[in-house]
Amino acid sequence: MAIKTPRTLSGFMELLPAPQRQMERIMEILRETYSLYGFTPLDTPVIESSEVLLAKGGGETEKQIYRFQKGDADLSLRFDLTVPLAKYVALHYNDLTFPFRRFQIGKVYRGERAQRGRFREFYQADIDVIGDGKLSILNEAEIPAIIYRTFSALGLKRFRIRVNNRKILNGFYASLGLTEKAGDVMRTVDKLEKIGPEKVRDILTEDFAVSPEHAREILFFISITGENREVLARLEQYRGRSPLFDQGLEELNTVVNYLGGFGVPAENFAVDLTIARGLDYYTGTVYETVLLDHPEIGSICSGGRYDNLAEYYTEKQLPGVGISIGLTRLFYVLGEQGMLNPELNTAPADVLILPMTEDLSAAIAFATELRDNGVRAQLHCEEKKFKQKISYADKLGIPYVIFLGEDEISAGVVACKDMLTGEQTKLDAKATIYRIKAGLDARNQGSVIRE
Repeated sequence: MAIKTPRTLSGFMELLPAPQRQMERIMEILRETYSLYGFTPLDTPVIESSEVLLAKGGGETEKQIYRFQKGDADLSLRFDLTVPLAKYVALHYNDLTFPFRRFQIGKVYRGERAQRGRFREFYQADIDVIGDGKLSILNEAEIPAIIYRTFSALGLKRFRIRVNNRKILNGFYASLGLTEKAGDVMRTVDKLEKIGPEKVRDILTEDFAVSPEHAREILFFISITGENREVLARLEQYRGRSPLFDQGLEELNTVVNYLGGFGVPAENFAVDLTIARGLDYYTGTVYETVLLDHPEIGSICSGGRYDNLAEYYTEKQLPGVGISIGLTRLFYVLGEQGMLNPELNTAPADVLILPMTEDLSAAIAFATELRDNGVRAQLHCEEKKFKQKISYADKLGIPYVIFLGEDEISAGVVACKDMLTGEQTKLDAKATIYRIKAGLDARNQGSVIRE
């Protein structure tokens, strides 16, 4: 039989055990944080009917989607978590209680060219709040608090949540008579940091026939910066030009006013008029989160308010607000920047038990007692030399090794070695478990990410 060379497809991440544990810890923190805000976990199928998944049709999505035939069925792999959510809410509308708050961490697939930090299979971590007909602005004000708590729990400090409102932008462009070109203008302005103001002006005037005067006014408007209150005060000068602008300004004021109550420090939040988000279905507040020391990474969390999530599946009006973290890309970039904490315990077990007798009863009983106390324990019963067993624990980073021989069993004690300090004790089972748990608590204080 010919041996096939093992390989992983380009654009698909496959982690070794230690970094996989780091990834799992990040997911655990996300689940814990989202649950604090009343979000329920949701999982939807990776494979959907192409007709359902591509209800909107056209664009880059259809070019990048993984689509295949199985018998008579036309199937596709999901390319994000939002479209499956829309289908889910429309399908189960009568069984759900609104507002419906869900989080989902799952793999999605896009057949784009694989490159550094860009994957064809990757995890997204999403939260969304879906309303039935209406949805309070309070939900849009709470999103920055969720973002702040999430990234703080991961260990990040120097990040900023940038917020804008599409109604402000649409209203401003309407006041200039650019309503029909508003989408093109916003997508162009969204590239400001990448291409600079001069290039933005050239695209506006040459590609979209925006007058030089209006192009100057647009660049002046989006350059309004400063403390949040200063930006809002300067926006007040534009009030009265467009009802839509005025509504957006009221919503943005509401979001900013609730920040303190939600526990978001001013230094982690900024009103930024350049934020538009490329997707046209955003209709209200929009968010982008960036690492201040690594602007080249771009947004690590983005999203916003939309008025009709499931318009392709139901006639019911289902407004919502949500955010998404490209988890695989974020993990890759954090690793590349050396920001994943190498001191985090990534071992598969907390304790390795080495039985030193033919009768394994005492070792099995102690392993069970450790597990009953929430300590991850592994029995090593392979026929290998003692040094090889110690090397096994060392390579995996297992913090404690237990030796149980005839002397220990007869004396009613457990020999326990701390693999980090080399300290070895002989205590009874309860005292040993107490020592191990205290040591684990101290070691697990560190965050998964360090700046």
